[in-house]
Amino acid sequence: MSLCETLGRIQPPNRRLLEQAQSRLDRLTKPLGSLGRLEELAAQYVRISGELKPSVPRGMAVTFAADHGVTIEGVSAYPREVTAQMVLNFLRGGAGVNVLARHAGIAVRVVDIGVAYEFGQVPELIQKKIMWGTKNLLLEPAMSREQAEQAVTVGMEMATIASQEGIGLIGTGDMGIGNTTPSAAITSAMTGLPVDAVTGRGTGIDDAGHARKVSVIQRALDLHRPDRADALDVLRKVGGLEIGGLAGLILGAAAARIPIVLDGFIAGAAALIAVGLQPLCRDYLIASHRSVERGHQAILDHLHLKPLLDLGLRLGEGTGACLGMSLVSAAIKIYMEMATFGEAGVSEKG
Repeated sequence: MSLCETLGRIQPPNRRLLEQAQSRLDRLTKPLGSLGRLEELAAQYVRISGELKPSVPRGMAVTFAADHGVTIEGVSAYPREVTAQMVLNFLRGGAGVNVLARHAGIAVRVVDIGVAYEFGQVPELIQKKIMWGTKNLLLEPAMSREQAEQAVTVGMEMATIASQEGIGLIGTGDMGIGNTTPSAAITSAMTGLPVDAVTGRGTGIDDAGHARKVSVIQRALDLHRPDRADALDVLRKVGGLEIGGLAGLILGAAAARIPIVLDGFIAGAAALIAVGLQPLCRDYLIASHRSVERGHQAILDHLHLKPLLDLGLRLGEGTGACLGMSLVSAAIKIYMEMATFGEAGVSEKG
């Protein structure tokens, strides 16, 4: 399915179902609203999925991996080779996302959408490589418009596959040394905020590295002048392939009426691209947590999203998304398994 067709399939969630779900929540054996955000989550899931009596969904975290040409400018504390090494770690089940996914009973899918490494035939790795990492955005656009759209299409395809497999909840994951640089560039371009207000320290760069990173991003934006009214233009000029894949995953999930749980800063940048392409997909987003990465709060504010958790996370991979998906499942269990006052024979408030 083409990008245009997918954008056209996305419709607003059913508000009437939200009201019906809230009615049941209000009749459960508890003081009104006493389970707070869990009640909001349950009602939101019903509204998005279209199921008034949902089962606990099967969850899947999709982690897109890609490299970035801008790492040559010294914007990351780690060498580019770590991207490929971590992909292999994911496939062995040894990364943070694997541990938290196992804890939550969630499947993990790893997609090579642009790693600068030849993996060969590796079991379980989904190979969708578009290019061997983006170009250096300080000197030239990160990719062509065609490559940007191709990255989004890969993400949409992954959402379609998940839907066909009966997945009812999708989490976002990412791996790409240097990817907080394009994420900050996207955030500044799409929100209009100054670069230094949305650029953090990524994997832990020092003061000099941070100043260099801010300078690189500002010079890239001044050179390319991405058009915030054209999200694909922003993505191609200063984005990343895994960010494009995540944006497509969001759009594809929304088209299939599957709630999507965002991870942190990189997922937030992808959400800015996705919402820029189709504003209606915003209603399908659940923010798992607030990252300590400086620009993430700006993204959450811009998208009017309230994170479920604030644990000081900044790892990415899909770690926060797995924790958020676990809370969504808990919320649905509360909604479906907790008795109403009438069912339990418990007297209501006088």
